[in-house]
Amino acid sequence: YTLVKDKIKILQYFYLMENFSYWEKKNFFSADVIVVGNGIVGLNAAIFMKNERPKLNVIVLERGFLPSGASTKNAGFACFGSISELIAQEELSGAVGLKNLIAKRWHGLLMLRKLLGDGNIAYQSYGGFELFKDSEQTLAEECLNKIPYYNGLISEVVGHKSTYLETKNEINTFGFSNTSFLIKNQLEAQIDPGLMIKKLIAKAVSLGVVVLNNCEVKEIRQESNGVILETIHGLFNAEKVLLSTNAFIKKLAPELQLTPGRGQVIVTKPIKNLKVKGTFHYDKGYYYFRNIDDRILLGGGRNLNFEAEETTEFGETNLVQDALQKLLNEVILPNIPFEIEHKWSGIMGFGPQLEPIIEQIRPGVFCAVRCNGMGIAIGSQTGKEAAEAILNTL
Repeated sequence: YTLVKDKIKILQYFYLMENFSYWEKKNFFSADVIVVGNGIVGLNAAIFMKNERPKLNVIVLERGFLPSGASTKNAGFACFGSISELIAQEELSGAVGLKNLIAKRWHGLLMLRKLLGDGNIAYQSYGGFELFKDSEQTLAEECLNKIPYYNGLISEVVGHKSTYLETKNEINTFGFSNTSFLIKNQLEAQIDPGLMIKKLIAKAVSLGVVVLNNCEVKEIRQESNGVILETIHGLFNAEKVLLSTNAFIKKLAPELQLTPGRGQVIVTKPIKNLKVKGTFHYDKGYYYFRNIDDRILLGGGRNLNFEAEETTEFGETNLVQDALQKLLNEVILPNIPFEIEHKWSGIMGFGPQLEPIIEQIRPGVFCAVRCNGMGIAIGSQTGKEAAEAILNTL
């Protein structure tokens, strides 16, 4: 039975290849540049290339009905790092490396806002907050002591001398329980990532980019007439290819140093008189929550079992779901009845270095991946840098 099914699929594949019209083959199956993945990185790259060279033929292929990774499945944080995250990141990259990385995140956010406009992405600058529970006195004190240092480190980048500040008095304003300290990032904001992708697609299409969904790339190979992409709908060819599928790139380029990280997210039903307003980080950024439409969106917990969450499979686990419910009950919404209305997961890409991988990995094939959970902030800048690398070879 399985063999028969496989033969049917093969026959269907070749039938599709042979059934395309002359016009379809001429206009949809070859391009100067093919971008694989229509998330924030891929779309920004396509837009930048078309803005720089309007006559360039650019096609974007997406394996899903919607972006398959995290671009429309993230929490919508326009952030560049809480204090505890910066401490951990500085240990990896050093002070100079961290400053450069924050500059990329900050400039990426500015690029995104300039390209689409704040109103078109539901940009709301309520500030971001890192909270510390009563049992986390040592970590809280370490972070509080680092506020002047990180304010000084990034002041030239963001143009603000007091980005981070202690705001313990706002704990009661938000109604949190079991919380001793809050550190505020005055420049952090929130967006609607679904709206962002809608606007990026519209912008790309308006420039002449062809976006094709439900077109998974199975294999990429170099031939005499360029790069060939084998998909479920037939063969595409291009002079240059950009892979911007983040964690899913391992199927096409397993040699890259990149590990998938699943983020599980829940959203409550509307809560009357909700006090929470802003974006919030907890436990070194492994948990994150925000207000949205009178609801609480809460995600995270992959640090409870890193191995289980290093997957490209969507889904949820009891371990993480129980932890999210507990955080809602004990800290975020104490003594406030709530119901969970919606759950989902998104797949991020992480690696041993914090910098994205933007490079040519084979003749004619480039990649722009490994956003390390900061896709909203660094995606636009990453797409631009990848586009520049490709344009320099055309």
